[in-house]
Amino acid sequence: MGSLDSSIRSAARATYSAYKRLPIRWRLAGGSAALTLVILCGFAVIVGTLTTHAITDNFNRQVSSTADKLASTVSYSYAGQNKKGAQYTQQGLNKQLRTVARSYNAVIRVIDLISGGTLTSTPGAPNFGRTAPATDENINGWRVSTRHVNADPGYGQPVEFVMQYARNLAEVQGTTNRVKLFLTLGVLGGAALALLAGLATARRAMEPITQLSAAAREIERTRDASVTLPQPEADDEIAELAETLRSMLHALDEARAETLATLARQREFVADASHELRTPLTSVLANLELLEETTRGDQRDSAASALRSSRRMRRLVADLLLLARADAGRKPPHRPVDLAEVVADAAAELEPVAGDHEISVAATPGAEIDGSRDELHRLVLNLMENALRHTDPGTAVEASVERRNGEVVLAVEDDGPGIPPALQDKVFERFFRGAGDRSGSSGLGLSIVRAVTESHHGTVTLEPPLDGRGARFVVRLPARH
Repeated sequence: MGSLDSSIRSAARATYSAYKRLPIRWRLAGGSAALTLVILCGFAVIVGTLTTHAITDNFNRQVSSTADKLASTVSYSYAGQNKKGAQYTQQGLNKQLRTVARSYNAVIRVIDLISGGTLTSTPGAPNFGRTAPATDENINGWRVSTRHVNADPGYGQPVEFVMQYARNLAEVQGTTNRVKLFLTLGVLGGAALALLAGLATARRAMEPITQLSAAAREIERTRDASVTLPQPEADDEIAELAETLRSMLHALDEARAETLATLARQREFVADASHELRTPLTSVLANLELLEETTRGDQRDSAASALRSSRRMRRLVADLLLLARADAGRKPPHRPVDLAEVVADAAAELEPVAGDHEISVAATPGAEIDGSRDELHRLVLNLMENALRHTDPGTAVEASVERRNGEVVLAVEDDGPGIPPALQDKVFERFFRGAGDRSGSSGLGLSIVRAVTESHHGTVTLEPPLDGRGARFVVRLPARH
């Protein structure tokens, strides 16, 4: 018993869970259809019961009244006696009785209740046995009405003749079955129409929510919280939801504006602080350079170490200043710049520190763009330094510049181990350094490359090497017309 109750509860929970997963419009339409089905079922039961009783009563009345009429037209008189017994002749319209019987698919028997013999019967009339006069009853699938028949006893012999008029109950059962079928079809059809009407009504009722959802998707796509939400005409729960969403978006828009303002102030501060740091750093570098030249021994080594750290700090401050300016939207004046010359200057600057690396430049003169020479120099320098830093001594680093289809294409590739596919989407992120990176880089080199490229309306990508080499970075910038 306990396992049965547990199974019933589990089935109920599963049914309820499946119901909760249905869309709300289907739940509304399904509830409407279920309620309509219950109402129609009750109506069908009442109507079917009353109609069935009415049809049955009408059928019984027809059988009874027909039996009364027929019994009044039939009479028997004594016609003598032969060896087999008393003989009687019918005084009535025998042909008419048969016609009536055929018209109603009925059967007629006239019997002698005393002797039990059959005086006459229509074809196919079954034996209903002896039935009491003036009775109506169902016998073996027939509605049988028994009536007295007038008879002349003759010679004082007692006689009691009765007529049995019967119609098959299959007729009324067929009619009632058709009524039940029509009522069942009506109930199912009404429930189906109620479901369709409920779906249409639910769809119309859900239109304001659909409009709100479309507006929310538009806000998600554009990230613009100032988009106006539709206002439902009715003052109901949906209108309250729209007002709540509108208030929420207004609050989010204000919070976003405050956040953007705060970020802008932070970027301005970082840009200004980085700019202000350049002056004291320049002074510190100058003093350390002087100190390195004028001291000897351990003091000279200490000054040299401090000078190297200060130069690294100056480079880091310069990188932060460039990124801060890019974030704050500060752009230096753009002038015509030949990118081939910039690449040649960067290669010449790196040549003394390249060690055993081989640097080669293949640049086509006349690759001019509109930009900042200092920032472009930093872009090329970072790409080439990145190649030198992550490749083994004795490998080659090649830079090429060409003008192609209205663009100036800068490509820097090396013979190193390349970049693993899992890291290729992260190399341009700020402060990103690959696992095992011992080069001492700050992780800002390639992020500066991307920032400078974007400020010059270009793109930078990491592309597959042309001939199986290590890594290949390609920068595309709009050519100057």
